[in-house]
Amino acid sequence: MKRYNIIVNGVAYDVSVEETDGQTLATPVVSAPAPAAVAPATAKAAPAAAPAVTGGTQIKAPMPGSILDIKASAGSSVKKGQVILVLEAMKMENDIVAPVDGTLTSVNVEKGVSVSSDQILAVIS
Repeated sequence: MKRYNIIVNGVAYDVSVEETDGQTLATPVVSAPAPAAVAPATAKAAPAAAPAVTGGTQIKAPMPGSILDIKASAGSSVKKGQVILVLEAMKMENDIVAPVDGTLTSVNVEKGVSVSSDQILAVIS
């Protein structure tokens, strides 16, 4: 019997496997998952903290993903419906658009970073 520690999706499992040389295998023994101290690898880490937002309309990530492109820079004038960022999630490119007319006060992400759901991506005033 050999024992292995296996990590699947960040969850650690202690697994016992019996070698049988082609004979009928016994039911594998899998213990309850133990929390793993393994973080998934990402190309770039997200910024440590977004700047404090005191006013304006926040543009938040609708889902976790990666920023593929930034179409507008801080200080530029934007119109409602204009594409501000492109977010890749689940192998699909999602346009993140301006919900209102205004001036893009800040862009809180960089191209290539991973973002979480509801993370503030930009602010329009």
